[in-house]
Order: sequence, then C-alpha cells, then structure tokens
Amino acid sequence: MSAVQAPPSAPEVLARCRDLVRPALRDAVGRLHPWVAEMAAYSFGWCEVGGAPAAAPGGKGVRQALAVLGAEAAGADGRAGIPAAVAVELVHGFSLLHDDIMDGDATRRRRPAVWKAYGTGPAVLAGDALFALAVETLSVAPRGAGAVRLLSAALADLVRGQADDLLFATRPCTGPERVTPEEYRAMAEGKTGALLGCAAALGAALGGAPEATVGALDRAGRHLGVAFQLVDDVLGIWGDPAVTGKPVGGDLRERKKTYPVLAALGSPAARGLPGLLGAPERAEEAAAQIEAAGGRTAALSEARSHTAAARALLTGAPLAAEAAGDLFRLLDHLVHREL
Repeated sequence: MSAVQAPPSAPEVLARCRDLVRPALRDAVGRLHPWVAEMAAYSFGWCEVGGAPAAAPGGKGVRQALAVLGAEAAGADGRAGIPAAVAVELVHGFSLLHDDIMDGDATRRRRPAVWKAYGTGPAVLAGDALFALAVETLSVAPRGAGAVRLLSAALADLVRGQADDLLFATRPCTGPERVTPEEYRAMAEGKTGALLGCAAALGAALGGAPEATVGALDRAGRHLGVAFQLVDDVLGIWGDPAVTGKPVGGDLRERKKTYPVLAALGSPAARGLPGLLGAPERAEEAAAQIEAAGGRTAALSEARSHTAAARALLTGAPLAAEAAGDLFRLLDHLVHREL
C-alpha cells in the first residue's frame, strides 16, 4: 500500500507558483525599453546595476501565488492565472518603487532602492512602465476586459490607502485629530489588502469562476492583507533584524503610526509615549511602553480576527479542495511568520 503524500507546505506552494509564473514575468519585463527593463530587473533582484546577472533576494511572491491559486480554486489549471499573477506582481513592483521614493527609504531587500541606485526620475519612470505593462498584460488575456476592471478598482483603493498613510504622518499622536485604529484598518485594507484580494479574484476570474466566488476571494484577500500589515507592524517593532531585514525599532524612530502604537496611545500606561517616538536612543523604552500598554497584544488579536474572517470566506465559497487547502496553508503561514 502506497504512503499518503503529505500536502505541500506554504513555502513549497509559494515556490511552485513562482516557478510557474517566472518565465512569463521575465518575458513581460523584457518587452520594456532596455534601460527601464534593467531597472525593473534590478528591482526584482535579477540583476545588478548595469545589468550583470544577480541572485539578490526578491519578494516571496505572495500575490502571484494568490493569483495562481485563485485560478486553481475555480477548477482551472493554474496556468490560467498566469496573466493575473504577472499583472499583480508588476503592480506590486510599481507600488514599491514609488513607496520607497515617497517614504525616503534608501534600501529595499538589503540593497540600494532603485531610486538610490538609478536616480529618482528614472525610478518613477520604471514604476510607471511596470504599471502600464500590468494593464497591457491583462487586457490581452482571455476574459481580460473584466480583469482590467477588477485591477482598476483595486488600484483606486491602493492609492487611497497610500494617501491616508502619507497623511497619517502629519497628524498628532493625541487629541481629536489623532489617527484612530478604525482609520488605520481602512488604510491597511487599501494599501495592502486591495492588491492581495485583487490577486486572488483576478486568478479566479480568468479561471472562469462565478462572480460570487470572485467576490469572496477578493474579500478574503483584503482581510489577509490587513492581517499581514498588522503582523508587519509587530515585526517592525519587536522583530529580529536578522530575519526581518529591518533595524530594531525602525518604525518607532520614524514615528510611524502603526497599529500597536495607536492601540497603546489610548492607554494611560503609555502617557509618555508621544515624547519617546522619534527618539532613536529611546526606541527600546518606547517598545516597552507600547507592550505594557497592550499595543502588541491588540495588534495580534486584530490580526487573528482578520485571519478568521478570511478563513470563513474561503470556507463558504465553492472552491476546489486542493487549492483551498493551499490557500489556507498560505494564509496561516503569512500571518504567523517570525512571531
């Protein structure tokens, strides 16, 4: 009697989907102007400045995996989701290029950000090119017209979320103008959740899923995005720099209004927190106050709530069993990473 094969782990699912999508993604980038294509390839970790091949650390490929699994969940071959996977990966790349400029982040994945390596203007141009290429990729795919509409709606939400995130930096930590946890959740759904939901929904749409299933996957991905951002916030304060690639307390030094900070500011135990934020030498003290005031616990509790909502949506949708299992494993992996 043959042994029962264990289901793939989440990292194995991510690797399988990356391998499936990579050739099409490289082909798409190769259609760009050579200089712009080099900057795009650098941003994906494929080359060094000047074009020499490299194997720099790239992203996990979460969005492209969701697109492939969305197609498989609809009962189609995962290859049906490749145009969706390429499009969302290009849009994600576009958003990172522009985010780094807006936030003044000089590094991305442990090497100079594109705007530091090539200049601000060229980096903006490369981001614009990735965005245009994403739309083109979807527009020529089967069922592409509806897919472009889904992507456009997600992009509008992404811009709103990014605008809110930038405006949060100008608002005070206390008083009637402070940022509320509710406003944060709306920002995170737009900035992070919209594209994750769109990835799964696009894959399902290209795989021929009914509208209700496409909508359920979109909403599940949005909840996943909020949970993912909440965990990112926790790691940005208490994560191991060797694992996260971020300096200890980096978010606190930059006075970012992350969920743990917002939750803690509402507690008397964090009365001195506003004065600690932004002081590099007092980041450890600020982190201790946030934890004592319940900020870390609140963020992780909120992440669990959004994870449960995503699971409920996936459970209630008529999805192919194997793909649904992969989606559940991926969801758990992303919200429990390095905690």
